[in-house]
Amino acid sequence: MSELVSIIMPSWNTGRFIAETINSVIAQTYSNWELLIVDDCSTDDTDKIVASFKDNRIKYFKNERNSGAALTRNRALREAKGEWIAFLDSDDLWAPKKLEKQIAFMKENGYSFSYHEYVKIDEESKPLNIYVSGPDVVTKRKMYNYGYPGCLTFMYNAKAMGLIQIKDIKKNNDYAILLKLCKKADCYLLKENLAMYRIRKRSISHDKLSKKLKSHYDLFHFCDEKPAPVALWYACWNMFYGVLKKKNYEKEIK
Repeated sequence: MSELVSIIMPSWNTGRFIAETINSVIAQTYSNWELLIVDDCSTDDTDKIVASFKDNRIKYFKNERNSGAALTRNRALREAKGEWIAFLDSDDLWAPKKLEKQIAFMKENGYSFSYHEYVKIDEESKPLNIYVSGPDVVTKRKMYNYGYPGCLTFMYNAKAMGLIQIKDIKKNNDYAILLKLCKKADCYLLKENLAMYRIRKRSISHDKLSKKLKSHYDLFHFCDEKPAPVALWYACWNMFYGVLKKKNYEKEIK
């Protein structure tokens, strides 16, 4: 029998998108999954939309108070029962064969940690004609240079990696998870587009450079417990590699 996959999905005021996201999970050709949605006190119609899905593989939790994405992910990870852990934010989408192909890729090669390529879409789910890839292997050193695996793309073996919990960091919490994982295993690239990442107008990607630098410093200093000078070095280095990543691994689809 196929192993259970636990899908970690934090949500906060994504009622406009979450039904499409959940449907992309239900459409998976790999059917042995549990979807763990943890809502961080949404004020929109997220509750009603999730309740409309009558699939017992979907498990819905709601925080008692607004706690932020990091603690919300932590709660979902504690609830997870699967041998495999995958992540999907409540506004992104998966291709139907994402789980099937990624699990086969990992099992055939004996990998505990992997990611894959994806494309970008806008708020109306229209393609932005941008294809995103990454290095064939993301070692610990490369992961500290830049968080190459998109949150909607990476998966790991829970038995090999154990329970992952991160500190209460407001931004880059998916990167904080990657930094935990890269200390235990390299991350291998499946060279295939299996997901769609939604670009939203109020995304962190639109933050000013100074705010991005501060959020990366907080990641390395507060969350990864690096001394202040080291954290500042990593933050600056990360910004540099972010430019290289766009140049080398983001291509316009013609």
